[in-house]
Amino acid sequence: MKMLPTVIANLFSKPATRNYPFFVREPFEHARGELINDIERCIFCGACARKCPSQCLTVTKDKTEGIWTLEFFACVGCGVCVDVCPVNCLSQKTTHRPVAVERAVITLRGKLPERPAKKDRPDSIEKTAE
Repeated sequence: MKMLPTVIANLFSKPATRNYPFFVREPFEHARGELINDIERCIFCGACARKCPSQCLTVTKDKTEGIWTLEFFACVGCGVCVDVCPVNCLSQKTTHRPVAVERAVITLRGKLPERPAKKDRPDSIEKTAE
C-alpha cells in the first residue's frame, strides 16, 4: 500500500530514461569523447602508448613510416595520452563514437619526421686554452 502512490505517479509521468540511439543528449562542455590523431603532426615518439593506463595504443617505427594503432574498445577515454603528447597531435572530441556491432582497430600510417642535420659548433664559442 505504501508504494501505490509512487506506482500511479510513474504511470502518468514522463520516463526517466532516454531511448539512446534515437534520442541523443547534447554532450557536456568539457566532455571527453572520441580520440583523434592528426597523423601528419605525429612524431611517433611513443609517449602516448607508454602513459596509457589501458594499454590501448601502440606506436611502431619502421625505416620510412610510423604506425599508430588504437583499440578503441579498450580505450577508457581518460585523456592521459592527450596530455602527454609533446607535439599536441592528439585531441578528443566532445562526442563519442557511434554504436558499433563488431570490434575494430584504428590503424594510422604516417611519414616519420626527418631528423635535422647535426649542427656545427657556433663560431662564437671558441676554446681558450692559453
